[in-house]
Amino acid sequence: MSRSWLLTLNILVYSACGSTSAAVIAERGFVGTLDDAKLTSQTLGEEISYRVYLPHGYDSTTERYSVLYMLHGRGDDFTAWSHVVDLLDQMIAAGKIPPMIAIMPDAPWSQRAGYYVDSQYEGKPDRGRPVESAFINDLIRHVDVTFRTIPHRSGRVICGYSMGGYGAIRYSLAHPDLFDAAIVLSPAVYTPLPPKASSAREFGAFGRGDALFDDSLYQDMNYPALLKSFEAAHLPLAMFIAVGDDEEKNQSPEDQYKDIDMEAHLLFNRVSRVRGISAELRVYDGGHDWKVWRRGFSEGLRVIGKHLSAPRARGVIRHPHPDRERARQTAPGRVFART
Repeated sequence: MSRSWLLTLNILVYSACGSTSAAVIAERGFVGTLDDAKLTSQTLGEEISYRVYLPHGYDSTTERYSVLYMLHGRGDDFTAWSHVVDLLDQMIAAGKIPPMIAIMPDAPWSQRAGYYVDSQYEGKPDRGRPVESAFINDLIRHVDVTFRTIPHRSGRVICGYSMGGYGAIRYSLAHPDLFDAAIVLSPAVYTPLPPKASSAREFGAFGRGDALFDDSLYQDMNYPALLKSFEAAHLPLAMFIAVGDDEEKNQSPEDQYKDIDMEAHLLFNRVSRVRGISAELRVYDGGHDWKVWRRGFSEGLRVIGKHLSAPRARGVIRHPHPDRERARQTAPGRVFART
């Protein structure tokens, strides 16, 4: 992707925003780099494509950086994150967040509706893949080897919108040893089961054998089933949840409580009661689109940025201070009204 295109987008979007404008960022050269790359996943037996953002100054230092993993929504690919990548430049330049690496993996499996899980579907036209195992075991290891990362949970954040929001919830709760924080935007997560028209039922992500969808499998993978094991890990997690007040409504009356805005509130209500999780909720004016996700991404980064490790000298890996860990384990969740 052309960086000149991103600079133009910066200027258009931020000409009236903040003390550190896009023009100033460009003039001072505070622009990160974007590159497309691939890794061979032994778990999948095929390649995983991804886009990587390296912050300004990465090539001129030997420091290690925190990593933001960004999961796209159903039907999209990693290029969808072009809607928000410019925010990283601006927020880093303004000192609102520490310089960080961002990894945007592509997820083409299950007709781009794989929900980032290990699917057990064996039917056609697109059998399921062990996507979660590949991302957790292969992608993260590859990133830590290839780039100067802080290879510890204090240096990792998971983020996603829509289907990617489901993935961000699951990964942060199922793998608390890997992630310190999660940014969850309009998550396509449903309890106890998805509505009849949900893509979660249609493409085999939660299928088994020849069946496209298995009720018990979905419930076993969904976040309510993960909360006890997360709490038993005795690790802190900061979770930022954002949703629009105009998210699309389910047409069937029996599915009215499965609307994404309702599910986002329920998610907050549940996780904020779990020891170790510090949760925050925002409800914005908008729908299931980039107006909401861009705003949520920006505010979410500011909220979780204070939990991220700042760049460190290469080879120096210090775990967070135990007092900080204990304080966050008992921090209450907060809810914010629509803005």
